[in-house]
Amino acid sequence: MQDLQPEHETMNKPVCLILGAGAGIGGNVAKRFAREDYHACLARRSDKAGLDKLVAEIEVEGGSASGFLLNAVETGSIEQLVTHIESDVGPIAVAVFNLGAQIGDRGLASTTLKQFEMGWRMATFGLFRLAQVLFPYMEQRGKGALLVTSATAAVRGNAGQHSHASAMGGRRMLCQSLNAQFASKGIHVAHIVIDGAVDAPDTLGKMLGPERFQALREKKGLDNDGLLLPAEVSNTYYYIAHQHRSAWTFEMDLRAHSDLAWWNHASNPDLK
Repeated sequence: MQDLQPEHETMNKPVCLILGAGAGIGGNVAKRFAREDYHACLARRSDKAGLDKLVAEIEVEGGSASGFLLNAVETGSIEQLVTHIESDVGPIAVAVFNLGAQIGDRGLASTTLKQFEMGWRMATFGLFRLAQVLFPYMEQRGKGALLVTSATAAVRGNAGQHSHASAMGGRRMLCQSLNAQFASKGIHVAHIVIDGAVDAPDTLGKMLGPERFQALREKKGLDNDGLLLPAEVSNTYYYIAHQHRSAWTFEMDLRAHSDLAWWNHASNPDLK
């Protein structure tokens, strides 16, 4: 784990930790919480330049942030990061588990054992490890929120999504189990299904390639509002994290206005 050391005064601020802080949902959630006087801790696997850029953008807006390069599947990495933040940065009031586990459209025979297992390690085992190290701190404080980004695959399996659907389905069930054990102890667990394509260059853009991504943006996105806009998604995350405990949301699904819901169609042809 490589980190950018935070300023000393951040010890007085609540922390929003984002695992999977790219230029899409994760980075925008970090900016949204930083605007509300949270110290944003952004963690991502690679691209230090992109990480530094996100931190700088938050600081230019008057917020505070720290960046961490983190290999989430490495033994002890998540545990070390949470312990470091709790002891040297500030109390983690909100954690956002935004790690993806999509390996692309692959049939059964072309999905290797390593690929299948990696989906589980990213989607489910990583979340388990985060909760196991973080929840004792939150339980002691009697409050906290864990917001988990999920996908359509968590509620519907499709051909070619053996790894992703099983991993995300496991993520959803783990969230239900965590909620069952810890909601009464003041910890709000929310499972957020992103049921559509997100206008994010470093996730969907990489998966489709620059030309297909731009074509999709021109067809559905931009002024058409047919792609999920990360900045708008971040507003929902902030709202969920600050709901009164008498009316907590456990599961919410988000999609663009022009998309059919996951239960109304078998697949998204734009992603084929």
